[in-house]
Amino acid sequence: MDNNQKILHSKILGKGTPLLILHGLLGMGDNWISLSKQYADNGFEVHLIDQRNHGKSFHSHEMNYKVMNQDLKKYIAHYQLKNCYIMGHSMGGKNAMNFAIHYPELLQKLIVVDIAPKYYAPHHQVIFEAIKNINLTLYIKRKEIDIFLSKKIASPAIRNFLLKNLKRNNLNKFEWKANMAVLESSLEELGEALPINSKFDKPTLFIKGQKSPYIDLADYKMIKKHFPQTTLLEIPNAGHWVHAEQSAYFFKKTYSFLTNK
Repeated sequence: MDNNQKILHSKILGKGTPLLILHGLLGMGDNWISLSKQYADNGFEVHLIDQRNHGKSFHSHEMNYKVMNQDLKKYIAHYQLKNCYIMGHSMGGKNAMNFAIHYPELLQKLIVVDIAPKYYAPHHQVIFEAIKNINLTLYIKRKEIDIFLSKKIASPAIRNFLLKNLKRNNLNKFEWKANMAVLESSLEELGEALPINSKFDKPTLFIKGQKSPYIDLADYKMIKKHFPQTTLLEIPNAGHWVHAEQSAYFFKKTYSFLTNK
């Protein structure tokens, strides 16, 4: 089966209005499992999606928002979903924005987490350099891999995030779940801005982590231009992984937006 027929891998929880969650670069749907259980317990059918070249979804040499939008469109058709809510973080937020402007009829509300419609220059080179320099076949324990990565990546939180990408193959050797080579070569495309005159005119919530540099005050005008029905929310004491760092507050605010309660 070629990539045109493949359906993205997902974990589905709960019953109710479909809520599709799109993870960021080097993430996977399971990163959102704790929050997704709360949405599922409160009237949503939550779809934790692994985007192409991530998690358990298929690998492909193509990695851009056009093909990622097509993946999402096929996924929605495959599961016969109607009136979806879509929430995306970082790269997933960019995918969600692009999807909303191209297929507005397929969703009723949009949540974008800590990413703006603007261009972002590649800025993950240190992480990919560390990944390229490690020979996973030489290691038996995750802790050994963590120690190697710590020489290049100081943050334990980022290393723990990366280590979730490890799996064991049929020979019981470690390998990466994500298609690291393609992701690294696609960083320029994944940083692309939204088309200049594009617009999504349905309710949208943009969430910024107070300590995160991804969205600044100058971006608000651009956000309003692309998404006129936007509510802008800054969550205090949170960085880029705002949903993990302030999960209770994040759930309260997103649930209120989705349900108008």
